Amino acid sequence: MGRLMVLAAIAGGGYMLYRKFINDAEAVTARGEQKRAEQKNGATGTLVKDPATGEYHVKKTDTP
Repeated sequence: MGRLMVLAAIAGGGYMLYRKFINDAEAVTARGEQKRAEQKNGATGTLVKDPATGEYHVKKTDTP
């Protein structure tokens, strides 16, 4: 019974790591596509509209 619980914990941890890897890979791909689109049209950043003030500002990146 103890072995089964350890095996289940290892499998659960492996699945969580797999999902984290997939999410990170999708985020990197999306950032790469955004950069390619900016380079293609000569933009220096992406503008987003602030819903509270209605002003536009350059989109901030999530990476430090």
